[in-house]
Amino acid sequence: MATLEKIRSKSVFLIIVIGVALLAFIVGDALTNGSKLFGNQTTVAKVGSQKIDITEYQRKHQELTSQLEEARKQNPQQYANFDTQILAEMAIEQLVGEKLLDNAVDKAGIRSTGNQLRFYMLENPINEKVNILIRQLMANGVQVSTPAQAYEVIFNPKRNGMSDADMAPYQRQWLAMEEETKQLIRRQTYQKLLYGTVKANELDKKALYADYVGTSDVDMAFKPFGQLDEKKYPVSAAEINGLYKQERYRFKVAEPTKEVSFIAVNIAPSSADINNAKALAAKTVTAMRDSAVGKEMRREGLVVERRQLRASDINDQAIKNYVTTAPADSVSLVAETTQGFTIVKMGKRRTELDSIMLNIVSVAGKTLPAKVLASLRNGLPADSIKRVYTTDSVVVQPKQWIQLFTTDGPTNAIAKEQLDTLLNAGGKFVELFSSDEGALIAQVADKRAPVEICEYEEVNYEVKPSAKTISDERAKFEKFLAANNTAAKFRANAAKSGYTAQEFALTQSTPAVPRMQGMSLYFPDSRQVVRWVMIDGKPGDVSHIYESKDAKYPALYAVAVDAEYEDFIPVDNKKVKDALTQEIRASKAGDAMVKQYQPKASSVASVAAAMGVQPRNVAGFRFGRNMEVNDPAVMGKIAGTAPGSKVILVKGTDGVYAYVVKSGKKENFPYNADSYEQQYYQLVNPDLQGMLRGDKKIKNNIYKFEAGD
Repeated sequence: MATLEKIRSKSVFLIIVIGVALLAFIVGDALTNGSKLFGNQTTVAKVGSQKIDITEYQRKHQELTSQLEEARKQNPQQYANFDTQILAEMAIEQLVGEKLLDNAVDKAGIRSTGNQLRFYMLENPINEKVNILIRQLMANGVQVSTPAQAYEVIFNPKRNGMSDADMAPYQRQWLAMEEETKQLIRRQTYQKLLYGTVKANELDKKALYADYVGTSDVDMAFKPFGQLDEKKYPVSAAEINGLYKQERYRFKVAEPTKEVSFIAVNIAPSSADINNAKALAAKTVTAMRDSAVGKEMRREGLVVERRQLRASDINDQAIKNYVTTAPADSVSLVAETTQGFTIVKMGKRRTELDSIMLNIVSVAGKTLPAKVLASLRNGLPADSIKRVYTTDSVVVQPKQWIQLFTTDGPTNAIAKEQLDTLLNAGGKFVELFSSDEGALIAQVADKRAPVEICEYEEVNYEVKPSAKTISDERAKFEKFLAANNTAAKFRANAAKSGYTAQEFALTQSTPAVPRMQGMSLYFPDSRQVVRWVMIDGKPGDVSHIYESKDAKYPALYAVAVDAEYEDFIPVDNKKVKDALTQEIRASKAGDAMVKQYQPKASSVASVAAAMGVQPRNVAGFRFGRNMEVNDPAVMGKIAGTAPGSKVILVKGTDGVYAYVVKSGKKENFPYNADSYEQQYYQLVNPDLQGMLRGDKKIKNNIYKFEAGD
């Protein structure tokens, strides 16, 4: 199954929806709250005139929640810390994308065919729910591994030892998946058409090829600007406004935006908390020696687990060393740090089989199983059964390895009574299960050597901030907020009070407060902070304290709204003003430095000496593929300069360059049209959603449907 690793890929054009999103909150009370606030309003988002209703949103929530649950079953470790905050906005984005795509599909009149449906349901399923259904069948004891096998069992239940009633729910699921798959096929067809509209012509491909094969031998010197003197290169307000007017498009925002200052107070355990943990460790050792850890001690945060593991699967070396040598009923504090402790009480060590190989025969019907079992016991090989019993009522699964233990412990794949029956049968076939509708017959074909199993009780404790520690930090933070109740004071005095105020630009599409600007990792439980900013916060306002309920890493949050804007970030915005000032100052410095070093331009070496830098040679300079030049415009000038002896001085955005193109040549690489077709597409990187969206505006109301204070 595909993983959720690509969860941050926000493509709304993916045809297979693979566990990529679920909502970070349960709709219930939140939706009730939203309808109270906004009357009968049920539109969570709009794209152009098309609305996304709350019922669609709920349906997507259920669908995506199921996908994540399934993924967690398949790989619990990978998704244990999955941040569900991001998924509310991803669900909205997915719904918006579906609206755009389905509208385009309908306008184009695209339909799906029966052959396509068969192919994409049975041979190459594009609906992830097909694989989920197969796993559901297997979990309920129905041995299928392909969509075709699943279809056969679901729609011909009696022929496969099942009843119509057993398969009725699966039939409904399958028919619903067919309808979904028809729409997925239509979308996929349109996508291919849309992708095909972005193609390189021969001139495009040949130009890319020429850029790659054409190389130059370049001598170069580079003087970075570094920290420029403000007095030497002054910048006026008129110059800043002029540049802003020319390049205003750079500061356009896609949706209404608010700039904020955000403080997160991460609460660590105090020294008193650590000392209390040490006392608890001693108390726990005594309790385990006397009897066991009671409910009262568990309420203090002890995690008690009984384990039965193969010795080879115990990853913690300290625990492994202890349980493979310690006597039964002994207790040891195997680890203790400022983060917590681990205590082990030894149980038993024994040897057991960890896997067996079975020949399995499934037989449908009331009387046929006895005949098949008799034939097998009389020496008929399992792989010959189908030649004797040609009916579809007999299914043979030879040489199936059954794991009795995994890295997590016993699998319980076979009940103890059935396992004992198999192992005591002396290699003969036995009937493991039977009913009027059929039977399951099996034989032990092989088994691996017994392994050592260690049975023990493990108690773990993580030191967490106590209620008093959290309360003390909250009181300190409240005192700061009371004294700094405006955005200006909040921002100016944070550092003086021991806090770090981070600056972020937030929108209705921001899932939560990011840990760093532009990052996709978020502060736990910080979505509530963004909700306050977008719904209630006005420029100059400071929020109350919000709290992360993470038991291990509790935190307190507060935020101040510094500014807001709808279309463009204004020129008086500090970041915009600083960026424009730096560009103007760098341009002035570049002009001055070019003029300063021009008299030394008899050679690159003489310019480099005047600059105080070392000259360098770039033997294989290629346009667009050089680490030596960061400025694209300078790179283009070098690539477009004919070989000669003239030293050229040019200012870049990052410093001044002096270069001589000594010679040029063409590499002997074959031309591959397909390769440059692909490169062209990667360079163009078309915004397919933007192509569908056109000038339609997207309005996201999701925060208005979430409960908050």
